Amino acid sequence: MAKAPIIQLSSVSRVFRGQREVTALAALDLDIAEGEFVTVVGPSGCGKSTLLNLIVGLQSPTTGQKLYRGQPFSGLNLDIGYVTQSDNLFPWLTVIENVCFGLSLRGIGSRAEQRDRALELIERVGLKGFENHYRHELSGGMRQRVNIVRTLVYDPPVILLDEPFGPLDAQTRLQLQDLLLTLWHERPKTTLIFITHDLTEAIALGDRVIIMSARPGRVEEIVPVDLPRPRDIYTIHTDEQFRRIYDRVWLRLAEQMKAPVS
Repeated sequence: MAKAPIIQLSSVSRVFRGQREVTALAALDLDIAEGEFVTVVGPSGCGKSTLLNLIVGLQSPTTGQKLYRGQPFSGLNLDIGYVTQSDNLFPWLTVIENVCFGLSLRGIGSRAEQRDRALELIERVGLKGFENHYRHELSGGMRQRVNIVRTLVYDPPVILLDEPFGPLDAQTRLQLQDLLLTLWHERPKTTLIFITHDLTEAIALGDRVIIMSARPGRVEEIVPVDLPRPRDIYTIHTDEQFRRIYDRVWLRLAEQMKAPVS
């Protein structure tokens, strides 16, 4: 039996009005199931980040409807975590203080419980011994590990990730992709929506790849990734089925990259 959608967007549009009116999204329909790992690709400027902002509630749709667990909502949805490309760590807080911040904000557990929970995840992502370091003392990959566990630590049902590994070198990207999959497998009900420009990353991580059109953004095609899990992130690109999926996604994406933008 198919899982009920946790996120539903129906005929959603988003128009920005200023000196010139820009339609970022138009007539966008998308259902995302609980526990699904969905990746999103599309031409630059197609509204991928706008899509995440609508889902979390940082922005409201101009038209259309969005549902969370079958209910309409407006404003910021605190059930949804958001991991951005920039780590956004508080530079005046240590690693463990950054990780505990979301727990404190939500009043989850005592201080001792928050610290234990944070320390467990910090160790899981290979940062044991760096608990009392500050942002400027960490590499880019280490900062992004903290950024991810700062969201995971309070177990949000849905996590949005906006090109979280974009600025990192290739080796670090692979390591963090593998880490993210491992942590997600341990949380089978957690839904991930992951934006990327890297098609290999999109296919290696996702259950489905959402291909968005040129602006105004809509869902152009949804490509299922029927590759078994767990996946070896380091060798999956050598699989013949992976190559077939890659070619299909690239063909549709290339069409949209050449399409006129309105």
